[in-house]
Amino acid sequence: MTGGFGFPFGCVAAVAAVIAAHIAGPSPWYALVTLGLVVLATARWTTLPAALGVLAVAWALDAGFILGHFGELAFDAASAWSALILAGSLALGHLTAVLSRTPVRIPAPRRPEAAAEPRPALVPGSPSPT
Repeated sequence: MTGGFGFPFGCVAAVAAVIAAHIAGPSPWYALVTLGLVVLATARWTTLPAALGVLAVAWALDAGFILGHFGELAFDAASAWSALILAGSLALGHLTAVLSRTPVRIPAPRRPEAAAEPRPALVPGSPSPT
């Protein structure tokens, strides 16, 4: 997926993950796990700059709405740990993307079976082999 589509898709998925985690319960770990999965999937399926942007948005959502209140970013030990965990999920997603890419191999052309049979030599004055 290109970065032009991967970044907005990742941001919408991060917002949906925060909403779902908030509905699921009050624990901040719910949001961190779901945001980590969003960052991991984005890093796996799109470009690295788009995934870095989604990482920043995911951290801001976590620090602003889960750890902080009403969008005020919380800069404390918990937000530092969430940034570290999200960065680890980005690294893991990018690593799996790099390792799963296989080089494209073009097979050597094969000779058709008809071309593999020897042809009779044409001698001047002899009848045609057909």
